[in-house]
Amino acid sequence: MSAKKVLVLKVGGALLQCDMGMARLMDTISQLFEQGQPVVLVHGGGCLVDEQLKANGMETVKLDGLRVTPAEQMPVIAGALAGTSNKLLQGAAAKAGVVSMGMSLCDGGMVSAVIKDERLGMVGEVSPGSAKALEFILSQGWLAIISSIAMTADGELLNVNADQAASVLAKLLGGKLVLLSDVSGVLDGKGTLIPSLSRAQSEELVKLGVIEKGMKVKVEAALEVAEWLGEPVQVASWRDSEQLAALIKGEAVGTQIQP
Repeated sequence: MSAKKVLVLKVGGALLQCDMGMARLMDTISQLFEQGQPVVLVHGGGCLVDEQLKANGMETVKLDGLRVTPAEQMPVIAGALAGTSNKLLQGAAAKAGVVSMGMSLCDGGMVSAVIKDERLGMVGEVSPGSAKALEFILSQGWLAIISSIAMTADGELLNVNADQAASVLAKLLGGKLVLLSDVSGVLDGKGTLIPSLSRAQSEELVKLGVIEKGMKVKVEAALEVAEWLGEPVQVASWRDSEQLAALIKGEAVGTQIQP
């Protein structure tokens, strides 16, 4: 394995609807591998989940930015995330010449999972488990593409917020975390990028309603990892070619969530 810290990249569902975005990201990952930078990719797939639920006559409900997951929806959600979304990303990796392993949080004991909150249904809270499977994949120079579907000790499937999943894997690997979305970072009330954010500042912006819903979940996950690792976590955009170029050079991109 490389002496460099593992780079844990998290992408959301919007990327899966943009072929150019997926191609650009995989090209970036290919260049990172060429520089000996190990990468793990964690993904959600909210848009695909919504489509699949609708096709099956089921509705989408969210609570504080998190998807409420009734037990009867779990097979559809697992299929959309661990199946379709995961394979779309593997296809994009193959086109870029990147050898990948499609996985979920269920594999190799990488996390342990419990139900997060009864009100959310089959939504999981995960904690770090064993890094052995991921370390083997990285030692082969392969890209692990990991969906945010986990499993309890009793074998029940759980839907995990992908930002939280990426945070736990960054902790597990002692890696650097970059949360990539379709916006350039955390924006203030006027839509301007905030270059750096502390816990106190983010709590103030949550109170003011500037940071809300999905971005609130993302910032909370980033703060937890920043404080745990003692280094900033980046929130940036896969849409921005300049940010991706900076990522290849190891430069700071987007909003730095400070420990």
